[in-house]
Amino acid sequence: MKSPEEILKTYWGYQTFRPNQREIISKILCGEDVLALLPTGGGKSICFQVPALCLDGICLVVSPLVALMNDQVENLKKNKITAYAVTSALSHRETDRILDNCVYGDVKFLYVSPERLQSTLFIERFKKMKVSFIAVDEAHCISQWGYNFRPPYLRIAEIREIKPDAPIMALTASATPEVVLDIMEKLSFRKPAVIASSFSRPNLSYLVEYSEDKENRMLDIISKTNGSCIVYCSSRQQTRVLAHRLLGAGINAAYYHAGMSHEERAQSYMAWKTGAVRAMCATNAFGMGIDKPDVRLVLHLSLPQSLEAYFQEAGRAGRDGGRAYGVLLHNKSDTTDAESRLEQKYPDTEVIKKVYRNMSSMLQLAIGAGLGSSYDIDIHQLSEKYELKYSEVVYSMQILSTCGYIAFEEKMWQPSRLMFVVSKNDLYSYQVANPQWDLFIRGLLRSYGGLFEQYVSVHESELSRNLHISHTQVKEGLGKLKEFGIIDYIAASDSPRITFLTGRMRDENLLFPKEYYADRKTDEKNRLKSIRAFVENEVCRSVQLLSYFGEKDAVNCGVCDVCRKTRNRTINEHEYDNLEKKVLHLLKQGPLIIERILEEISDEEKENVYDLIRWKLDHKSWRMDNMFRIGIIDKSND
Repeated sequence: MKSPEEILKTYWGYQTFRPNQREIISKILCGEDVLALLPTGGGKSICFQVPALCLDGICLVVSPLVALMNDQVENLKKNKITAYAVTSALSHRETDRILDNCVYGDVKFLYVSPERLQSTLFIERFKKMKVSFIAVDEAHCISQWGYNFRPPYLRIAEIREIKPDAPIMALTASATPEVVLDIMEKLSFRKPAVIASSFSRPNLSYLVEYSEDKENRMLDIISKTNGSCIVYCSSRQQTRVLAHRLLGAGINAAYYHAGMSHEERAQSYMAWKTGAVRAMCATNAFGMGIDKPDVRLVLHLSLPQSLEAYFQEAGRAGRDGGRAYGVLLHNKSDTTDAESRLEQKYPDTEVIKKVYRNMSSMLQLAIGAGLGSSYDIDIHQLSEKYELKYSEVVYSMQILSTCGYIAFEEKMWQPSRLMFVVSKNDLYSYQVANPQWDLFIRGLLRSYGGLFEQYVSVHESELSRNLHISHTQVKEGLGKLKEFGIIDYIAASDSPRITFLTGRMRDENLLFPKEYYADRKTDEKNRLKSIRAFVENEVCRSVQLLSYFGEKDAVNCGVCDVCRKTRNRTINEHEYDNLEKKVLHLLKQGPLIIERILEEISDEEKENVYDLIRWKLDHKSWRMDNMFRIGIIDKSND
């Protein structure tokens, strides 16, 4: 067995691991379960890819991010490492072929979306696989208290029972202490084991600023900042408007949102990644899996949906270790707008039932039919045909997905794939009998390898150049060969896609459990309160974020907007003696949010309360918990 260091150098060209990566890898190599908490850009994929190459057998990787799975599979293949991804975008024949290869072939990585774990086809083949360990990416999705809960993740514990000797590695970039405990419980850890890197980013300045004219302030900030930047917007329309505004000001800009075609998104992304475009105006659909090291600025023009989302999005700045800025602009209308967006995310249950019923009818599914079937779906057509709002349809499908009735991908891009379904001898006989197809078939075989063994991603434009015929002629030719039974050809798709996880239900049998609907809505409201508190509290931004994620000993960063205001002010503890006594009296009754403390303090003293709290936090006398409540540290056990 090669050492992890040898694997790292051979395949990735790195001489040393980042902090905590080696410790995480060692746990798996010793057959132990481990939860890895690494911030955005902390190198999570290395943690499971390296030990998988050290061990015999296949590493099962469970991830909800289809685009990221496909990217990682392609990157592994470029390194001559055999890897596959099984998602709802694949046909039954493709899935069957891949799982066969995983049982009988030399495959090192099998990526699966959590919904695939429920498939009988997957479970039966999984029983026959030699599995080294299971990696669960975005592990916060397994917790009801995680900000992106996915019920199919709960099936992972059942999968463990099939391979009881295979250890499990859970990975996430954002989890509160409550979520950390829930992850280990839901994944049936044999014993608790958490390896966490600090969420502190010393090179990243978090700056929160009130502005009534956000667009002009955005222009001012970007013009004064060097390097690439991301501007997060609240709507698809705003991405286009702001990109044009930046272009008008002489700043190269592009926009990105989930409503664009795959080609449009890819073009925008590549222009930004290569530096042809400096600013990317985007919704939160942009950024997952993005690893551009020289981003100097991430600018939010509206309140993020949660502190977890803000931390991940702002954390895309400064991955090269250079000075970077996460700027959040806010004003009085933000709270109202955020609350309105939250209400839209949870349509009335009767609306959700109507969407489900009409969607099933449009797909011509009878009651009880559809289990395990996947379909491309035109949301615009569904909305217009049944007089529904587009947003109602999207949010209803998200609720149906959370409740476990369907799996929903708003944009599911898959390139064209093909495979010969006849033997080489039969193909030769066909070419002899049909000479008009000989050049076309030989062109296919020259352009791509492995077409008899597996489905291969193909690009019609590339075939067009190789065969010296038009793009249309290529597609028609591939379609004809499929009709003749020579190949199986699946054309590229960029449509929203749903997979039925149950047979079609009757309206009266569609249930929306409290923990998946009402409780989730309440939880999101609390997350919104947390991001509002983050904006409004005059406490070091880094301290607030680190406290939220359970780091109790965080110290002021010295570079955020709050720290900058007080950098040159010295706090004399004796000066605040009376104020300290008043606040201590309040805190002895239990931890309190700052707003509650301010209610009990005179107007003249309020200006000094924040200084007092910062001083006490710095000197480890008081602490802030993940609900931003101030409390006294009990040192009686020290």
